[in-house]
Amino acid sequence: MALGATIYKATLDISDLDRGWYGSRSLTVARHPSETEERMMVQILAFCLYADEKLEFGRGLSAEDEPDLWETNDAGDIGRWIDVGNPDNKALRRAAGRSDDVVVLAYDEAKTGPWWLSNKGDFGKIDKLTIRTISDEEVQKLTAMCTRSMHLAATVQDGVVWIADDKTNLELHIGCLMRRGEPVF
Repeated sequence: MALGATIYKATLDISDLDRGWYGSRSLTVARHPSETEERMMVQILAFCLYADEKLEFGRGLSAEDEPDLWETNDAGDIGRWIDVGNPDNKALRRAAGRSDDVVVLAYDEAKTGPWWLSNKGDFGKIDKLTIRTISDEEVQKLTAMCTRSMHLAATVQDGVVWIADDKTNLELHIGCLMRRGEPVF
């Protein structure tokens, strides 16, 4: 018998000082048995970084033609395509062909370093691509906040996300390897 998804509820109070976006979103996140809590929490972090009224979760790992998160306009066109982890170059090129903006939030440093080094030349040909990173240590701290019912407050400013629940306050530094097809060093 196949295992079902584990359901998580998250209320996010987000203040993005860089973009001037302030709001609260209630999310229901279905974590597939093959997904880790780390991956799910990085997806929630990506949601905080790019919060918008039209930002939604995709169907997950079972839908290869969908991102982890996406923002669509009223016509149904994809404005922003967001994946977490280390998607392959071919998938990112397809994403760029279907959307205005492609973002990757890479985590798991043991995989991200080799992934970046072997693909950065090809990634530079995708002018819509932005690649951001988070350290393993910070992912572990973020994952420690994971519960089946979460209420998180996030403030975003200058590549830093301050995220808090009723017990913990974290300062997460989000790195950037590439911005709109240009390497950042």
